[in-house]
Amino acid sequence: MNASQAQLLRWVLVETSHPRNVGSAARALKTMGFSDLRLIEPKIAGVAQTPEAIALASGAVDVLESSQETLSLESAVQGCTLVLGLTSRDREFGPPALNWQEARPLVQAAIAGNQQVALLFGPERTGLDNQHLSLCTHRVWLDANPLYPSLNLAQAIMVCAFTLRESLGEDLGLRSLVPNTESVDYADPAAVAAMLDHWREGLEAIGYLDPVNPKKLMPRLQALFARTRLHKEEIDLLRGIAKQMLLKK
Repeated sequence: MNASQAQLLRWVLVETSHPRNVGSAARALKTMGFSDLRLIEPKIAGVAQTPEAIALASGAVDVLESSQETLSLESAVQGCTLVLGLTSRDREFGPPALNWQEARPLVQAAIAGNQQVALLFGPERTGLDNQHLSLCTHRVWLDANPLYPSLNLAQAIMVCAFTLRESLGEDLGLRSLVPNTESVDYADPAAVAAMLDHWREGLEAIGYLDPVNPKKLMPRLQALFARTRLHKEEIDLLRGIAKQMLLKK
């Protein structure tokens, strides 16, 4: 694995509670050659500067210092064509589900195509919720003991970082995963979420969606679009349809 490959991977910690986990995550990432750490609405503002985080980071304080803290998960995944939400909990709706072994080739192909990838890890107690997963292209779980699949946050990050370093460092014929044509211009999940909001407004405008009793229409549409991995030009097309629905209001 080279430095340019590592820079295409974003490690996103969502609403982390414990500074020690942030420090341990930074240490795990640096050990495996990664550095792009994003902290989304941590329970303690400025968590990367706390003594506990610094102590557990050991020699990886530079990863903490360069980490980006924000309230917006959308901004953390913006520009990413592949966003993997790590959680073991099954969901009725949401993005397609894969185990980690199945997800790794997708990461390899994206990196080989010079595309940005984000890995999302949720709060320690509850994990990623449905709103977080709405910004993911896939839900991914680690193959663990089914009777006790729980991993510490830093442990999960280390497992993913180690196996990705191993995959990206091997000659696995990555170029064969990416056709010798122009790379696919996938829409990032933030753009898909904005399009879905536009569609919700349009469907309400034409009377197809009752805002008082929406049932499960929008989650079903969200799951449908997540399975298709929309291209940027398709987002523009769908937003054009939503615009026409709103003109009927």
